[in-house]
Amino acid sequence: MPASRPRILYVTDLAYPARGRRYCDEDIFLTSRLREEFDLALCHPRDAAALTDAFDAVVVRNSGPVLGYLDAYEEFRARALATGTPVYNPLTGRGDMAGKQYLLDLTDAGLPVIPTVGRPEDLHRLPRADRYVVKPRLGADSHGLRIVPAAEASALADGDVGDVLVQPYVDFAYEVSFYFVDQDFQYALHAPDPAARWRLEPYRPTAADLDFARRFVAWNTLDHGIQRVDACRAPGGELLLVELEDLNPYLSLDALDDATRDAFVAATTASLHRFLRASGAVRG
Repeated sequence: MPASRPRILYVTDLAYPARGRRYCDEDIFLTSRLREEFDLALCHPRDAAALTDAFDAVVVRNSGPVLGYLDAYEEFRARALATGTPVYNPLTGRGDMAGKQYLLDLTDAGLPVIPTVGRPEDLHRLPRADRYVVKPRLGADSHGLRIVPAAEASALADGDVGDVLVQPYVDFAYEVSFYFVDQDFQYALHAPDPAARWRLEPYRPTAADLDFARRFVAWNTLDHGIQRVDACRAPGGELLLVELEDLNPYLSLDALDDATRDAFVAATTASLHRFLRASGAVRG
């Protein structure tokens, strides 16, 4: 009798209306490949807490911003931590998984991130700018993001103290994303047109680019999982961190050639096997 295969609960919102992306296509493709080695079932994030006990592990993928189902996410997270259910990505991430506090922490640490403050009395610490970006601490997918004149930044931060972050508006040349599995670089994509964030093309990173991205992946200390490091090319030529996506980063697999896409699937499959063994969910 053949050995049983690991049972994976794959959490996704196939109907989420992402701007410029089709979450459902990506997850249909990825699950079709993962089924070659795992017994797999898909569920909506609101159903995850009730279903986890029937599976060896949970994989959180394109589940959409948790603000849309915060109560269900908190229930799922609490249950997984209480029962020791392995969750991929692990729930110890320090990036977007934990909110936007990391942007403040990285600013304070002097790392190459868009300077960020969270209190009106700290606005003087930011570089002078004609416009500022105001974003919710718990925001995602640009929900609630505002670009305001300098005169309005202080009033907004003061009125929403504790709820928003403020950054100078950076007139960047382009955005670029670096994709990692278990801290190993997989590929990079960039958006040549700043006005078309999800019109992506392959990007060949320099050694300095990779050193930049790996610095944040190392800071996040996740031994397993998929991460996306989003950066912008600032007017001075340097890269600055925009986001560290470690909960459910969209992968833009449709922008890859077949060889790169296959290599990513192989890396993710191997990562899941290592994760299951390390968590004790399976033996061998």
